[in-house]
Amino acid sequence: MNKSIMFLALAVSLPVMADDAGLLREKLDAIAGLKADFQQQVTDINGKLIQQGSGELALAQPNQFYWHLQQPDESVIVADGKDVWIYNPFAEEVSVLALENAIAASPMTLLVRRDEASWARYNITLDKECFQIAPKTEEAGVQQVSVCFNDNTLTQLALKDTQGNLSQFKLSGQKPLTDSDKRLFQFEVPEGVSIDDQRPGQEG
Repeated sequence: MNKSIMFLALAVSLPVMADDAGLLREKLDAIAGLKADFQQQVTDINGKLIQQGSGELALAQPNQFYWHLQQPDESVIVADGKDVWIYNPFAEEVSVLALENAIAASPMTLLVRRDEASWARYNITLDKECFQIAPKTEEAGVQQVSVCFNDNTLTQLALKDTQGNLSQFKLSGQKPLTDSDKRLFQFEVPEGVSIDDQRPGQEG
């Protein structure tokens, strides 16, 4: 599940895809930085509920992401602009990955990235108030991500993985980031926690 979330803290024809991608960019640019609470619901391929949860997320450009699942099992994911930290408090372990290796092939990347190479990896279509983002290859482990807005307010995210599981996240309490919120993108390893360093050239 952590892999899907990390890939969690983002066309019928080329002209349509280009227009919809441009509109999505405009909406994301209008957000710039966001902090919100979320309610999570995960269903399997048959629509059976397999998990519910809640937590807090934050997004900032470029390449900064904070995801804190508080219930039912706590986990934290932080992308600090360079690396991705995945913390499991119960196991007292944190994994560290190079950001490019961790999210380069993920549709969720588009929430915090603006480079052309990242956007060129996906087909983007607008369906009512939701943008459907699908990778052009199967490397991401994700079939599709939905990003929904009410005007320019981000309201919901949904991710369907290659196993057919659907993770839906409804946002509430959306507000712009403050200066003090920037600390969310700086992960400090708690005392006594083991580190699994998976960055190139590092030993875990």
